[in-house]
Amino acid sequence: MSFADKVVLVTGGSSGIGAAAAVLFAKEGAAVAVVGRNRAKLDSVAQRCRELGARTLVITADIANDQEASTIVQKTIDELGKLDVLINNAGIVDGEGLLSGKIMESYDKIMNTNLRAVVHLTSLAVPHLVKTKGNIINISSILAKKVCTWTLSYCVSKAGLDHFSKIAALELASSGVRVNAVSPGAVVTDILDNAGLPDMWEDWKLETALKKVAAPEEIGEMLLFLASDKAKSITGANFTIDNGELLL
Repeated sequence: MSFADKVVLVTGGSSGIGAAAAVLFAKEGAAVAVVGRNRAKLDSVAQRCRELGARTLVITADIANDQEASTIVQKTIDELGKLDVLINNAGIVDGEGLLSGKIMESYDKIMNTNLRAVVHLTSLAVPHLVKTKGNIINISSILAKKVCTWTLSYCVSKAGLDHFSKIAALELASSGVRVNAVSPGAVVTDILDNAGLPDMWEDWKLETALKKVAAPEEIGEMLLFLASDKAKSITGANFTIDNGELLL
């Protein structure tokens, strides 16, 4: 798959799935804009992309901050000339439930990043994606479908993201813009560390049919496919990559 002359914008691009996706798209010839809050990590990802010959733009921003988020798409257009693919990957998680006494603080924080910010950034990107007949991929989670009491707000945010993805796909279809979602199960990233939660990857393996968890690059390969012309008839879909966790 070649993405020569394509411009890809990846939020949450400083690590994990976002970083893997940025590098994979760069390897296929795309120009890449990576967005995140950690400048040092973003610079490291950008360096890997540039070593592959990709034009790379680093944007330090918190997508949950409207003022900062409002500049992301325009900076991409100004520096890279257009936008072909938007990957809404940035997300946060915590371990709060109804009995924690902190549910509303958790709910507002997580919904602002995982859902509201996606709607905002997508609305800003749509005029440019219509011009290029581009596409959007939203990173959801199997926790949108699985009842999980230890992270209520995260589950609800991803369920909302799934429905938003379908509605956006239907609305934008007449403009030639495709919208899809990818729902990973456990993927070894730093999301648990960032949330101050314990490392559960080894335990998580036991909850899957294949008795393994995924690497970020596995999700990135799916993103390459969905963003390419090989998936030109796919919109409104949601692809699960969970090593068979939902089968159990």
